[in-house]
Amino acid sequence: MGRQVLRASFARGRITLLRRVVAEHAAHEGLSGRRLEDFVLAVNEITTNAVIHGGGYGRLRLWSHDGRLWCEVTDEGPGLSPGWMSDMRPPAGLEFRGRGLWLTRMLCADIMIVSGPGGTTVTFAAVDR
Repeated sequence: MGRQVLRASFARGRITLLRRVVAEHAAHEGLSGRRLEDFVLAVNEITTNAVIHGGGYGRLRLWSHDGRLWCEVTDEGPGLSPGWMSDMRPPAGLEFRGRGLWLTRMLCADIMIVSGPGGTTVTFAAVDR
């Protein structure tokens, strides 16, 4: 499964601090420039989704495997509505809902979303160099 880099719980009001900690760990793991910015933005979007839509808190795990940095964010919310995850189009107009997952799909690699009535887990990797 790779080498554990970070494990953290988060809640409303703690996302900014978590974003800084993730950025520090990701930089230490070798991400820099645009790759670092994109990865941290994706982490921020997914953790924010967990807080807003997934019950107000969640868990984050970062690990390194085969030279890639991975992130997993888990919440215990009601899950995504059926059929929602298959839509790859960008959110329409000024619609804010759905931007986090869409951005993560655009900025990161190997995104996997598992969702059900007991919560959602989003796993993704920083893009290769």
